[in-house]
Amino acid sequence: MAEGKLKIHSENLLPIIKKWLYSDRDIFLRELVSNSCDALSKLCILRDSEGLEVDESAFRIEVNLDKEAKTITIIDNGLGMTPHEVEEYICQLAFSGAEDFAKKYETKETKDSFIGHFGLGFYSAFMVSSDVEIDTLSYKRGEVAAHWKSDGSTSYHLTEGTWSTRGTKITLHVSDEEYLDPVKVKQTLKKYCAFLPFPVYFQEGPSNQERINPDEPLWVKNPSQCTDEEYLAFYKKLYPFEPDPIFWIHLNIDHPFHLQGILFFPKITPRFDFSHSNMKLFSSRVFVSENVEGLFPDFLTVLRGAIDSSDIPLNVSRSYLQMDSTVRKLSLHIAKKVADKLATFYAETPDKYEKAWPDMETIIKLGMLHDEKFYERAQPLLIWKNTEGKWQTVETYNKAHGEAYNHKVFYTINDSEHSTFLDLYKEKGIEVLIAGGTLDTAIFNNLESKSEPKFKFQRVDGGIDDLIIDSNKAKDLLHADGRSEAAHIAEKIKLDLEVDGIGVEAKSLATESLPGFVMIDESARRMREYLIMTQKEMPHDIFGKHTFVVNTNNPLIQKMLQIREAEPELAKLLIKQIYHTSLLAQRELHPEILPHYIKQTTQTLEKLAMGYAPAAETTMEKSQT
Repeated sequence: MAEGKLKIHSENLLPIIKKWLYSDRDIFLRELVSNSCDALSKLCILRDSEGLEVDESAFRIEVNLDKEAKTITIIDNGLGMTPHEVEEYICQLAFSGAEDFAKKYETKETKDSFIGHFGLGFYSAFMVSSDVEIDTLSYKRGEVAAHWKSDGSTSYHLTEGTWSTRGTKITLHVSDEEYLDPVKVKQTLKKYCAFLPFPVYFQEGPSNQERINPDEPLWVKNPSQCTDEEYLAFYKKLYPFEPDPIFWIHLNIDHPFHLQGILFFPKITPRFDFSHSNMKLFSSRVFVSENVEGLFPDFLTVLRGAIDSSDIPLNVSRSYLQMDSTVRKLSLHIAKKVADKLATFYAETPDKYEKAWPDMETIIKLGMLHDEKFYERAQPLLIWKNTEGKWQTVETYNKAHGEAYNHKVFYTINDSEHSTFLDLYKEKGIEVLIAGGTLDTAIFNNLESKSEPKFKFQRVDGGIDDLIIDSNKAKDLLHADGRSEAAHIAEKIKLDLEVDGIGVEAKSLATESLPGFVMIDESARRMREYLIMTQKEMPHDIFGKHTFVVNTNNPLIQKMLQIREAEPELAKLLIKQIYHTSLLAQRELHPEILPHYIKQTTQTLEKLAMGYAPAAETTMEKSQT
C-alpha cells in the first residue's frame, strides 16, 4: 500500500480554467466588473470600521472599448492592491481576496457584500484575450503602484507601476473580434451588471459614455414604498415583450437564509412555454442565470421575476444551483408565499381574482396535485363558474345544495357542449358548474377523498338522478309479467338498436326536448380521461361501458313507439339515428362509425321523404296550377 499527495501541474490547470470553467465567454465581463464592485464594497467597510475618509458619491466603475487598439479596460476607484497583494491574490489560483477580507471583517453584512468567493473569476479574462495587464494603487498611504502582465501562460511580469490614483485598471488585449463590437459589449454589461450597487459606465472611444445601471433594483426597496406602477415598470424592464402580470409577491427573507426578490405570476398566453424557466437569478445584485431548477417547485417554474441571494449555493462558475437543504427549504417557502398571496388576492379583490382565474387555474391545480401542503392552502381558493355566470367554490355550492342534491356537485364541460342537458337541469332549477379544465378530473378525485362532509361530482350526462325525473309521467304501470311499462319499452328499443354491450333504460325526464342520451358512469369516464391524459394504452371495452337512456316524454320517442308495429324498419332507423346522434352530440361517436352514421342518416331521411311523397306531389301540382 502506498500513500502520497496528488500532483497538480499549474501549466495544465490554467488552460482548463480558461476553456472549461465557464460555459459562456460573456462571463468575463461579469467577473471583472464584479471584482471592481467588490473593491468598492471593501472600501465602504473600511470607511465604517476604521474611519477611512472616502467619498462614496465618487465611486464608479468604467468599461472602455478601444476598437483601434483592440482593448477593453475596466477601471474602478476601489481600494486597489499593493504589489504584495497582487502576488497573493492574482498570482495564486483559487486564493480569493474576498474570503481573506471577510475573515478579517467578520459580519453578516460583510459576507453578503462580496460577489466573488472562488478566486478564479479574474482568469476568465483570458477566454477572450491574448494578454492581460493590471495597473493598481492601494488605498494605503506610502504604497507604490504595481503593474502586472501575463499572456495566459504560467509566467507573469510584476513591476512597479505608474498608476497614480487609488483603484485598479485592468486592460484586456482582445483576441476575439466578437468582443470588439460595442453593441455586444454593452448588451453583455446590461445583462449582468444592470443592478450593481455602484455606477457602471460604458464608453466606446473618447466619448459616448453611457451608464449601464441607472436604476436601483426594486427588490431592495421596502414593499410598502413600491407602487403598482413601479412593479409593472420593473416587470417590463425584465420582460419587455410580455403582457402585464396578474399579481406579484415581494420577498424579503432573513431566516433561515437571506433572500430578496420579486415573483410575478405571468399571464398565460397561447404561446406560453411551460417547460422553460424564466426567473432571473442574482447573487449580490449580479445576474447569474435563468437556470433555477430546484429553487422552485416544478409547478411554479412558470413564475417570472428576480431572486437575489448570496446564500444560494452555486457551482464554482456560478452558472448552476447546487442542491442542498437551503435550496429545498427555499422551495417550500416560496410555495407557501404563493399560496398566501393567492389567499389574500381572493379575500381582498374577489372580482379581480375571478377575472384572472383562467390564467391561474392550471398552475394552482398542478400545485395541489403535487404538493400536499399547497393543496391544503389552495383548496378553499378553487372556483368554478356556474351556467348562470356566477363563480362558486365547492364549499359554497355544497352549503347551498348539499342535502337537496343528495350531496352531489353537478357539472358540465362547457355550457354549449351539453346544452340539451342543461335545459333539463335549468327547468328543474338545478345549479350546474362548468368544469372543463384538463386537470379537473384529478382534482375531483382529491376533493372527494379529502373533503368533509363527503360528496361526489357528477357530470350532467353521467347519471339519472331523481332530480331530473318527472315522476308524474313515469311509465310505472305493471304488465302481467310483473315488469313495468318502462322496462318493456327499454327491451323493445334494445332489440331494435342491435348494438351489443350497452344497456338501455327508459325514463320520463323532466323535459320533452331531449329524446335520449348516452350515459357513461362517472368513474368509468374518469378512468378513461386519466388514461388519455397519461397516454397509456386504453382497453377498448372502456368505451363500451355505457347506457342509452331514452326519454319517454319526448314526442319523437313516442311517435317511434307508435309506428313500431306498422313500420318496423323505419322505427329501427329512427332509434339508431337517435342513438348515434346522441353519441355525436356528446363527442362519443367513434371516427370509424362516422361513415356508417352518414349513410344511416341518408337512409332515414329517404324513408321519411318517401312516406310523405304523395302530399309533396299534390303541393307541387297546386303550385304549377
